[in-house]
Amino acid sequence: MASSPDLAGLARNLVRVHDAVLSGAQPPQPPRRVVERSWHRTLSLGVDPEARSRHEPLSAAEIEARRRRSRLALVIDELRAPLLAAADASSYLVVVTDAEGTVLWRDGAHRVKSHADALGFVEGALWTEGAVGTNAIGTALVEGAPVQLFSAEHFERAQAPWYCTAEPIHDPIDGSLLGVVDVSGPALTLHPAIRALVSASVQLATARLWRNHGEGLERLRRAAEPLLAGVNGPLLVVDDHGWVAAQRGLSSRDRVEAPQADRAVAVPELGLCLPERLGSGWLIRPTPGRVVFTSVLDLVATPAMLEVQAGDSSWRISLSPRHAQLLAALSQAGPAGTSAGELSRQLFGDADHQVTVRAEFSRLRRAVDALVAGNPYRVADGVHLVVHRAG
Repeated sequence: MASSPDLAGLARNLVRVHDAVLSGAQPPQPPRRVVERSWHRTLSLGVDPEARSRHEPLSAAEIEARRRRSRLALVIDELRAPLLAAADASSYLVVVTDAEGTVLWRDGAHRVKSHADALGFVEGALWTEGAVGTNAIGTALVEGAPVQLFSAEHFERAQAPWYCTAEPIHDPIDGSLLGVVDVSGPALTLHPAIRALVSASVQLATARLWRNHGEGLERLRRAAEPLLAGVNGPLLVVDDHGWVAAQRGLSSRDRVEAPQADRAVAVPELGLCLPERLGSGWLIRPTPGRVVFTSVLDLVATPAMLEVQAGDSSWRISLSPRHAQLLAALSQAGPAGTSAGELSRQLFGDADHQVTVRAEFSRLRRAVDALVAGNPYRVADGVHLVVHRAG
């Protein structure tokens, strides 16, 4: 698209495709698959192609509050600097949204800003598919991938004079979506390098987030040193996401399960541990004495409920019917555990659903944390599980 020698001709052809598809006629050629998927979603949402955004933008105070809460505020210079350097010469805008698709930052060529204002493409505006139809920001949010749209690939006709190139940015620490970086401008000014520039800015920002995280781990390690002076035995000091700041007496590792208060975490060489708050992080070490994790799975309750008692700590977890059935099967298997094939026979009546069993076990493990183990599939060592069934 960006390398087309005839952008004007391409734009005219896309207008014909857009008009044919929306009128129910046979288009001269099908739209690209990413565009076709987005148009289908947009039509199902009832967006009017003749309309413009009718959503009122957030107030300046609300925008500023969202900026302060966003982790992108830490790297906004890395995101925008490589793109803004050419914004005036190349007549485009640089836009950064949050994970919901709300525009938090917008800068670039003054002339293009005026056109964007008329379109409602302003700070505080919601730029999702549901709000303004197919657009690179909203479509990138849905697709979870970089998206470049040109001219009438946009759903709303008012956006047809534009191109937009967007890429999601994720937090490298926990994988969460932070927002979207977008470059938008007049369609006939699209340059082949735009997509690479957007990707480069995302990579720079991601690298900066990673460096910030490393600096945070180093601060946690220094703060923990005096507190650990009298603590004996193997241990880990981790942050809220489970990244290791310090370790002693264990094989080197980078990360464990994210700790939660009063929830067990399984660590190789340590077994089941109850994390302890340590400043801004967590201390993970073998619990003094042998703590038995007593769990009761209530299949009579709706939804099924798992109650866990470990020393003075307790917690409850609601389970889906499938996960409750799977956990009950693991209990029945005993300490020796069982295989995916056998679980498939118990849950589905044959051995043909082993892939499904493995996927469901992974989801169960995320739900009940360290109370189950794999290879073979079983209730984890140190966990006593009782199942209450109807009747």
